[in-house]
Amino acid sequence: MHHRRWLSVLVLVVVVGIGFPDARAQEPRPAAAKNAENVILFLVDGLRRQEVFAGADQTLMNKENGVSDLEAAKREYWRDTPEARREALMPFFWKTLVRQGQVFGNPDKGSVVRVSNAFRISYPGHSEMLVGYADPRINSNDAVPNPNVSVLEWLNRRPAFRGRVAAFGMWDVVAAILNRERCGFYVNGGYEPVTQGPITPRQELLNQLKAELPPNCRKGDYDALLFYSALEYFKTNKPRVFYIAFDEIDACGHAGRYGDYLEAARRTDRLIGVLWQTVQSMPEYRDTTTLIVATDHGRGSGAEWKSHGEKIAGAENVWVAAIGPGVPPLGERANVEPLTLAQVAATVAAAVGEDYRAAVPQAAAAIPLTPQKAD
Repeated sequence: MHHRRWLSVLVLVVVVGIGFPDARAQEPRPAAAKNAENVILFLVDGLRRQEVFAGADQTLMNKENGVSDLEAAKREYWRDTPEARREALMPFFWKTLVRQGQVFGNPDKGSVVRVSNAFRISYPGHSEMLVGYADPRINSNDAVPNPNVSVLEWLNRRPAFRGRVAAFGMWDVVAAILNRERCGFYVNGGYEPVTQGPITPRQELLNQLKAELPPNCRKGDYDALLFYSALEYFKTNKPRVFYIAFDEIDACGHAGRYGDYLEAARRTDRLIGVLWQTVQSMPEYRDTTTLIVATDHGRGSGAEWKSHGEKIAGAENVWVAAIGPGVPPLGERANVEPLTLAQVAATVAAAVGEDYRAAVPQAAAAIPLTPQKAD
């Protein structure tokens, strides 16, 4: 606890120093163009669709699942309806992102999104999402350089995006998933210092915080440190294609700490909101940027909520959301054809007017964000 208080104080200092964009940026704005000029892909590792669409799970809010103060947890997260619970857990997601954009993955509304890989773990999920198809060779979480080219690498090879792509991942295996040695764009993993582009005083402080975390804290995942480091890089270097991958929610899930899992989900929601406010506060990005948010795998139910993998029922179920130009504000999509996580890659490219599938025929088609008929 002492180390966590120490870290919290330092992170608070950084956050206060960085500041927040004008809250007015959250106000609804019409799409500026058919295609965006920029795209951000935000991965939330291991967040179940149950919490996304129905909020806190009452069957897991107990001491056996690491919720020490049940009354406090109920005050924070429990509401009478799924709609109220999910807004309590993820207010930015439901009050801004979904209202102004779209979300897929609620089977109760006739919308299903699944992974197409058989393994239902992180590396295969990341890779499927980024390259557009499941590769059976990617069957573990070992940090083996990905032989497949991601949509990020493909875009970086296009003249309009060359040198304007970057990625930050809390899980250090992200560097292998993107094949940092080959991909040709900046990839920052885990607690690595930022070394590319102008290093502002804020970035220097964030680099120092990463370097001086106590050794025992390195076993944990502090997404906030990665996020503010990524945000500072974003503001300074102004990439057109940007990837952020969080890991804290999945770590809390594996540890069986449902209270911490809920807190991490709410914190992630808040940070996605900060990112979107930043985007809308910058002239280079305002109304010209699409944000896509997804997860890499689901989790089990009941006693298996802590786990995922090929033997865990429900771990194949995921969700995808988007907001920005070219994303009509259709909200929670209903009665649509089943989707796969593999469709995210082509969707990222399509957001900025590029046809990924034409170059990579084995990739899945982009998600149809403009339906032929009303849902």
